[in-house]
Amino acid sequence: MKIHSVEFARGIRGTDPILEDTKKQIAFVGRSNVGKSSVLNALFNRKDMARSSATPGKTQEINFFLVNDHCYFVDLPGYGYARVADKDKEKLVKLVLWYLMESDAPIAMVFVLVDAVVGPTDRDREMIGALTDNNIPFVVLGNKIDKIKSSVRQKRIKELVLEVAPATFVPFSAEKKEGIPEVLTLVENVIS
Repeated sequence: MKIHSVEFARGIRGTDPILEDTKKQIAFVGRSNVGKSSVLNALFNRKDMARSSATPGKTQEINFFLVNDHCYFVDLPGYGYARVADKDKEKLVKLVLWYLMESDAPIAMVFVLVDAVVGPTDRDREMIGALTDNNIPFVVLGNKIDKIKSSVRQKRIKELVLEVAPATFVPFSAEKKEGIPEVLTLVENVIS
């Protein structure tokens, strides 16, 4: 898949007609500070289409990007950042789970972003478990793979593959543009 056009469609915090659009949706979820906006911008080949912030946990709504007038890439709020008030954290987690499990949106695939250096956190494992339990197709994206020394990178990738098995694992670097063809091929396979 080649991305020819991207436009911000809208941000939502609950029920919205965009959820009834028949275009397939590709969701991106992960903890705050894992680099979702950077991953999306790398995929879009744009610098600031998905806004990233110096303050993790800033995305408070579900943001929809129309890609090639054919499908939506959906940027979900991050979870698990310590500086967000507990009630706000809980609200964001509920919003994410509502979208994924209850909204009836035509979700074709979810990319669960984990920090390749840190590995899956407890919250990441909970998300992977929830997606598995609800039969929602997902792939684990190991962002920031470029932060791992090349001498130990292959060993680290093998460890991550084992940690998230049986899920598919894709090493990714938004900064170095690694993994983009693999992700876009996975997207193409589920939207065509």
